[in-house]
Amino acid sequence: MKKDIHPEYREVVFLDTSSEYKFLTRSTMSTNETIEWEDGKTYPLIKIEVSSASHPFYTGKKMLLDTAGRVEKFNRRYKK
Repeated sequence: MKKDIHPEYREVVFLDTSSEYKFLTRSTMSTNETIEWEDGKTYPLIKIEVSSASHPFYTGKKMLLDTAGRVEKFNRRYKK
């Protein structure tokens, strides 16, 4: 293997900003933010918008989107 071409593989904390769920794993992603974890150590922090804690497929919850206008428009258009 060539030296100095691979990114640093280290422990990082991912924070799901929509559900405030945090988990510790390993990644090559880089960031300037840090957070203190439950074990007292400081780890790099990477913010994400969706994780298994907030994704509708994994939670079984449907997210309410602004579909009311589209559904009403569809019903008006195809009403018999």
